[in-house]
Amino acid sequence: MTLKKSKAFGAAAVAVLALTLLGGCGGGDAGAVPEGWGTLDTKSVSVGYPKSEGYAPQPAAERSEANAAVALKEEKGLRTGMVSVQLDFATGVGDADEAAAAAGAGIGLGATRGATTDVRLAGEESAREARRIDYEFTSTGEESTPVKGTRMTGVVVAGVDSKDVPFAIRVNAVKGALSPADLDAFVDSITVK
Repeated sequence: MTLKKSKAFGAAAVAVLALTLLGGCGGGDAGAVPEGWGTLDTKSVSVGYPKSEGYAPQPAAERSEANAAVALKEEKGLRTGMVSVQLDFATGVGDADEAAAAAGAGIGLGATRGATTDVRLAGEESAREARRIDYEFTSTGEESTPVKGTRMTGVVVAGVDSKDVPFAIRVNAVKGALSPADLDAFVDSITVK
């Protein structure tokens, strides 16, 4: 009797271990996309955008070649908000620190950089470490952006996916249009693959 119980217990333990390992191979949890938000999905990451605030995906034919996905908020012909995903945007990038350095360089002159913080994203365990850079800048009024001098808020989250592809995910909006909670929700909505 004892031998049969041990074999049954052993088989059950092996089955549980196998299921645990299989579950781990598929990646971690998905990011928390708030109710009323949409999702931009790429081969490396997915990220939420505030659809309920008027953001809508930009068709591939209309977006910059540098962007894998974009959601825009347009008001009276002006882009007052944008969520963008850039993949493989820099060479020689192997970790989150290097991705953040490269993405930070793209913030631009005249921007006021805030804190750079470590964040842990949802998704593949091997690729969850990323860096968040908060910043502000002034609109130039060019290319359908808000009137020159308008203050803008930005957040960029940078890291490297499970296949070592660097990513930079940005949200820019007219200052005050997105609350600090909205900006945190944007970060929390990211899933890295």
